[in-house]
Amino acid sequence: MEQIERITLLSSREIEKMRRAGHLAAQLLHHLGTLVKPGVTTLQLDEEAERWTQAHGAKSAPLGYKGYPKSICTSVNEVICHGIPNAKQVLKNGDIINIDVTLIVDGYHGDTSKMFFVGEPTPLAKKLVEVTHECRRRGIEAVKEGARIGDIGAAIQEYAEAQGFSVVRDFVGHGISNVFHTAPQIPHYGKRGTGKKLRAGMVFTIEPMINVGTHEAEILEDGWTALTRDRQLSAQCEHTIAVTKDGYEILTPYPGEDE
Repeated sequence: MEQIERITLLSSREIEKMRRAGHLAAQLLHHLGTLVKPGVTTLQLDEEAERWTQAHGAKSAPLGYKGYPKSICTSVNEVICHGIPNAKQVLKNGDIINIDVTLIVDGYHGDTSKMFFVGEPTPLAKKLVEVTHECRRRGIEAVKEGARIGDIGAAIQEYAEAQGFSVVRDFVGHGISNVFHTAPQIPHYGKRGTGKKLRAGMVFTIEPMINVGTHEAEILEDGWTALTRDRQLSAQCEHTIAVTKDGYEILTPYPGEDE
């Protein structure tokens, strides 16, 4: 590994390990998505995630991370991120849920999340999720060697706000390798031409959180669950991205979408 201002540039061997972890994480996310339906509890999704993870010889990164009690994050409706699965939370028709998974494979992390509809979504929820997905796509498209971190955030913010939504500022993307969260931070808002330059070998997440109303967040007493301050809907989706000599590689391609 080469350290550039605390930002780690991964070797091709390390990126191959990240790729293996990322692809397995995407497979887990796809598996969990097939189980999302009215009547299922978020705890059931968590328990299946842990079973699947162990069966595939991997380890859940969130479980025990800074005291986090579960294997995945399940963020429903007005929850922005870090929702804790529990037996009392029963999914119902019309809900939207973000499932966020991070697997450790051979010491390296694959981090990804996706929105799922429970039954039939409202038109507003459907639009929010579509816009969030497009925000992530536009953020990823801004990634290339020599571009700047601010270019990513600007691409996301410009589109989200043009669609009438807001971008969460309290939570950002992050560098990732054999360390779960590291430099650089990747804000999902910002100005083009600002921030550190992107270099081949940098690996980080792009995970825009987009709200219907205010961008402001509140944290519950559990110390994890982040809600929209106005309790309106929020959506998020995430990929782990490697900067390459000729652009980028999605290390967590979702089956059927990003392959």
